[in-house]
Amino acid sequence: MTTTAPSTPGVQLLEVSPEYAGQRIDNFLLARLKGVPKTLIYRILRKGEVRVNKGRIKPEYKLQAGDIVRVPPVRVPERDEPVPLAQGLLQRLEASIVYEDKALIVINKPAGIAVHGGSGLNYGVIEAFRQLRPDTKELELVHRLDRDTSGLLMIAKKRSMLRHLHAALRGDGVDKRYMALVRGNWATSIKQVRAALGKSNLRSGERMVEVDEEEGKESVTVFKVLRRFGDFATLIEAKPITGRTHQIRVHTLHAGHCIAGDTKYGDDGFSKEIRDLGGKRLFLHAYMLTVPLPDGGELKLQAPVDEMWAKTVERLSAPI
Repeated sequence: MTTTAPSTPGVQLLEVSPEYAGQRIDNFLLARLKGVPKTLIYRILRKGEVRVNKGRIKPEYKLQAGDIVRVPPVRVPERDEPVPLAQGLLQRLEASIVYEDKALIVINKPAGIAVHGGSGLNYGVIEAFRQLRPDTKELELVHRLDRDTSGLLMIAKKRSMLRHLHAALRGDGVDKRYMALVRGNWATSIKQVRAALGKSNLRSGERMVEVDEEEGKESVTVFKVLRRFGDFATLIEAKPITGRTHQIRVHTLHAGHCIAGDTKYGDDGFSKEIRDLGGKRLFLHAYMLTVPLPDGGELKLQAPVDEMWAKTVERLSAPI
């Protein structure tokens, strides 16, 4: 990427180099305007203040090599004034790393930490790692986990790795598996849920995902029973074949077995019983990950559950 002389004070004209071809304009701006609120970036996109080749574009526009991006004047914080993050949080995330090389970081994300700032949050995992790895210029999330979901999360340190993993995710090269504690006795016969998912807004403005066979996107999850706790609960493995928002949470609900601690799609009574056992979290954990590496090798990782999860399951299995 090269920068030409600004046509007016404060305006930037950025030429897109081939390595950024295919990246969405919103992600391109988020990476370059570090510290600028996400809401402001989407506002200047919505108002048409950001132009590509002198034309208005949508946030999902994918850049092409040679594109000229006009960025209006915005105040970018100096490098020495990032959003200050608590040392305790930074140390916790540093300790959560399960794999790191020159191009990739994989962490066992704790439950309750968002992957990025926004929606009233000043920070997330990616903002924290930009402080933990200040010399790595191209840190980007490869994929996302819900704030309350724990487990394996990939962060690319190089643009080439990000492109490689995005291509693998679009195909069938990445194997992600989750554990979930669900209500009731999951029938062994439920090996797959295929139900199209669509988004809707409630009156409160909260975004929900629901089964919508007419207008929703095709969504498939494969399931396997790991452990039963009588008729009360079942520990299952979920392997999403597609990657829709809240897919596992909605598919388990569709099968009649909501996830413990799910405040959006769960059952308050069941979640309270799990909380009474000490389980004060969403019981969804990305525990296994297999990804192809650019050199032809394969990376296989597993991440243990946290102490709260382990102790809750232990109490569930204790004789009454």
